[in-house]
Amino acid sequence: MTWQVLVSGPLLAPDHAISRALVRTVPDSVTERLSDLGNVPVAVPVLALAMAYAALRGRRLAALAAGAAMLAVPALVVPLKEWTARPGPLEPWAAGYYPSGHTATAAVAYVGAALLVRPYVRRPWPVAVALVLTGATATGLVLRGWHWPLDVLASLLMCAPLLIGVDRVSRRSTRRSSG
Repeated sequence: MTWQVLVSGPLLAPDHAISRALVRTVPDSVTERLSDLGNVPVAVPVLALAMAYAALRGRRLAALAAGAAMLAVPALVVPLKEWTARPGPLEPWAAGYYPSGHTATAAVAYVGAALLVRPYVRRPWPVAVALVLTGATATGLVLRGWHWPLDVLASLLMCAPLLIGVDRVSRRSTRRSSG
């Protein structure tokens, strides 16, 4: 996907068309609040609380894995933003929109937190809520015109391996603490 952005590949035409069709179809007051779910001061405290809870319950390694995943977000996003220098949907003179840092922050914070608390809840709703919050963030960013659809999709794909790692460590530490 990144090479499509770098070489103005064929995926950019539908990306632009989707964006043109969706931007500002929902009031800004709604989409801005959805987008704010990906702000560091909103999302990271959710993960920090889940990390503290998991650590207090003896799952320090899982908590550390989630924290490491969050620290990896800017380490991955910032260089890609600088390298691609993609302009925004509503700001063609600006650069640095690919990938979406807000989407990546939301995904790692909310899904990471859900993976940490999942063993204690024993129901699927934490992950479902995390996916809704992440999806709401991504949707708000696209509908407001702050990101192209490919920007948010790239962030979700980039975070998947980080979250798979958190899930694996979390499952292992759950087995150890219960066994």
